[in-house]
Amino acid sequence: MYKRFSHDGFDALTRLTQTAALFDTQLETTRLFDLDLVDAPLAAAADHIVARAAAGRATVVNFLNAHCVNVARRDSAYRERLAQSDLLLPDGSGLRIAASMAGKQFGDNLNGTDLFPALCERAAKHGQSIYLLGGSPGTAERAALAMQRRYPGLIVAGTQHGYFAKEEQADVVARINRARPALLFVGFGVPLQEEWIATHRDAVDAPVMLGVGGLFDYYAGNVVRAPALVRKVGCEWAWRLAQEPRRLAKRYLWGNFIFLAYAMIVALAERGARSRVYAGAKRMLDFGIALAAIVVLAPVLLGVAYAIRREDGGSALFKQRRIGANGKPFMMMKFRSMVQDAEARRAQLLSQSERDGVCFKMKQDPRITRVGAFIRKTSLDELPQLFNVLKGEMSIVGPRPALADEVVTYAGRSWGRLNGKPGITCTWQVSGRAEIPFEGQVALDIDYLGRKSLLNDIALMFRTVPAVLSRRGAY
Repeated sequence: MYKRFSHDGFDALTRLTQTAALFDTQLETTRLFDLDLVDAPLAAAADHIVARAAAGRATVVNFLNAHCVNVARRDSAYRERLAQSDLLLPDGSGLRIAASMAGKQFGDNLNGTDLFPALCERAAKHGQSIYLLGGSPGTAERAALAMQRRYPGLIVAGTQHGYFAKEEQADVVARINRARPALLFVGFGVPLQEEWIATHRDAVDAPVMLGVGGLFDYYAGNVVRAPALVRKVGCEWAWRLAQEPRRLAKRYLWGNFIFLAYAMIVALAERGARSRVYAGAKRMLDFGIALAAIVVLAPVLLGVAYAIRREDGGSALFKQRRIGANGKPFMMMKFRSMVQDAEARRAQLLSQSERDGVCFKMKQDPRITRVGAFIRKTSLDELPQLFNVLKGEMSIVGPRPALADEVVTYAGRSWGRLNGKPGITCTWQVSGRAEIPFEGQVALDIDYLGRKSLLNDIALMFRTVPAVLSRRGAY
């Protein structure tokens, strides 16, 4: 059974109360969606919240993620409760994308699942008790025990599942008040938990009340959390969707689309700066398409890699230094379509280039392997660049990245090609590819960069499909 008291609690309370003044000032905030969101490192936010609990300062903490924004647009009462929060914490990659669109920045992703153990650790250290309210029967208790195993000094004042009748509300409040926790975690889900906290704020004897959604399920072992790498790239939502597709499909697929569209509208209204909004939206589109394409095309990627390795035993991937936006170099990835010493042979073939000017190109390049000829004709050799897109070095649509030795020969307006992030496809890729002379490619790239829009990007993506199938200019 969990511990309900500690003999060291009074001394710890005294120590923390003495230092609470250090955290008495307000945390920095960033205004987004007309709400003030905490802009702070996770550790600082956790310190601040526990210090307020120790000082007995009445504090309501809520979280805002993409789903919350969608609900708040439909539910004015819920939005008002969020606005009245003493601390409103940004939760999830969607908020970071929205902030980027609006030209703003946050500190850490202060989602409840990461913040909960940090709060428990500090509560254990400083003798502050917690109470878990919500979840299915047994869930809150298992989550509390898990935290006590992790932080042995943690005082759990009590737990209560969330499946109680309306007539039992007074009894539940009475039990909480008898326990007198420093921090009350309420996990009913949005917007029920915010409504419950607002209704009982004055009746509950707990300085800090937090609306934490379904996080008890993670620490009770009911739900497996996404691996750290998936969380790091901001795709925990995709992991959750894969676990519960029927329940979460509408929320994460349609809901995320609605949220991002709304975020773009808000960013346009707030900034009046179309280019920054375009950059943020383009990055979002790039990341989503690249990730989806890698998952869907995984069998093709593996098949091509196997065929290349089988042909000559060499590496399936070819990495080459290219010049990106504003002259910044990066390593571009392709499937290897030439013999392993192709770069060494290039100098011998420069005089046979079939393209005038800067770029070297031969229709019957002797360095191309049998598998290489096929993947070039079908453009399969370009697929590894999806990983460059994920890393933010390239975009789906943009001027093709140039070789360093080509860039040093640029003159006049050719430099304008470097004014945007390089891409996998662009205007001249769907208009004849290698058949277009270099000056024509420059003109098309500069025209694209001067007329940037998401609609144009999407149109070029659709035009790329028939261009690839026609194989015109692919060699």
